[in-house]
Amino acid sequence: MASWNGRLRRAAAVAGLAAGVLWSAGVQAGETIKVGILHSLSGTMAISETTLKDVMLMLIEEQNKKGGLLGKKLEPVVVDPASNWPLFAEKARELLSKEKVAAVFGCWTSVSRKSVLPVFEELNGLLFYPVQYEGEESSKNVFYTGAAPNQQAIPAVDYLMKEEGVERWVLAGTDYVYPRTTNKILEAYLKSKGVKAEDIMINYTPFGHSDWQTIVASIKKFASAGKKTAVVSTINGDANVPFYKELANQGIKAEDIPVIAFSVGEEELAGIDTKPLVGHLAAWNYFQSVDAPINAEFVKKWKAFIKDPKRVTNDPMEAHVIGFRMWVKAVEKAGTTDPDAVADAIIGVTVPNLSGGYATMMPNHHITKPVLIGEVQEDGQFEIVWQTPGTVVGDAWSDYLPGSKDLISDWRKPMSCGNFNVKTGKCGGQGS
Repeated sequence: MASWNGRLRRAAAVAGLAAGVLWSAGVQAGETIKVGILHSLSGTMAISETTLKDVMLMLIEEQNKKGGLLGKKLEPVVVDPASNWPLFAEKARELLSKEKVAAVFGCWTSVSRKSVLPVFEELNGLLFYPVQYEGEESSKNVFYTGAAPNQQAIPAVDYLMKEEGVERWVLAGTDYVYPRTTNKILEAYLKSKGVKAEDIMINYTPFGHSDWQTIVASIKKFASAGKKTAVVSTINGDANVPFYKELANQGIKAEDIPVIAFSVGEEELAGIDTKPLVGHLAAWNYFQSVDAPINAEFVKKWKAFIKDPKRVTNDPMEAHVIGFRMWVKAVEKAGTTDPDAVADAIIGVTVPNLSGGYATMMPNHHITKPVLIGEVQEDGQFEIVWQTPGTVVGDAWSDYLPGSKDLISDWRKPMSCGNFNVKTGKCGGQGS
């Protein structure tokens, strides 16, 4: 397998697209239903996002083999926002106003989602967002198929507290909205559980950060106070490789200071030396190693489609599978791709997840998900060491932040509100 940098180059090559070049099936407009795919195929996030473009192409191909949708073929329209956050907004506008796509599946980082949000609200487009995020948002134009904090971050901390006896906490993240807001929620949650301020260390680094020596040394020092310490990592993209390498360089083992990551999955581990990561943890809602017939079938189909037995599946891929199938079901139910009709029809739609259960779209535009904790193995896969007994409903607004605990989101008529205050009985507006 190639190195991490090699895989980045491969991702750009596989995409076969210069930034901003549109790909289409060459079918005349009007004869097809266009589906937008808005994922970085170059830049620091390509390592994570290219696979999401690939799985969308597979899902669209599968649907077309079933006869398409509403008697028409689906036509993928792929753009490359190139890990450039303002470019995401430009490409979203292009997809909605020029290409007239019926829905868009895309974004990874919260900063890219925040960049496109005003465009989707202005042009009344539908975005299916497949990655865990910080919550504190609910838009009538966005369907959040990744985890909210109560479906990943909070259960992960609970696991470390109860199962590992962790008392000191390093909240380490990439410097942008998702890690900062998630850590704000986690800090409030930890304090509500009696953790003192001096037992919480928070650190942020830029995208692509590579020099971890000083930071890891400070983590080591913080952990030397005689209390069990863990790192809760919201580090994104290719900065993870030097981070884990530096932990190993400084002799930090998983049994000493476990790291639980929210953005490291099978795709990020493929093709790198996993020895420094063995025993460390990740919290997701799906792992390739899930033992379920539906998952075995999906993994087999994926490897056949991608024509590479070494390619892996991961959590955001499952979120796209769920989101796409929900969208198809909602379009069939509404009998149209009109965004307002589809948005009404999709609430309550239930489809199988890849763990042997079901996912339902809730009125707050979040879905129900199981929560799984996995331990990194030498082969880059995860051994599932803990999971919730059932599914958890995604919470758009955190119970642990003062400005959020009284808010609920419900996009059903007549409420149609993303941030309804249960104490004042008033809607605060769009909700994003």
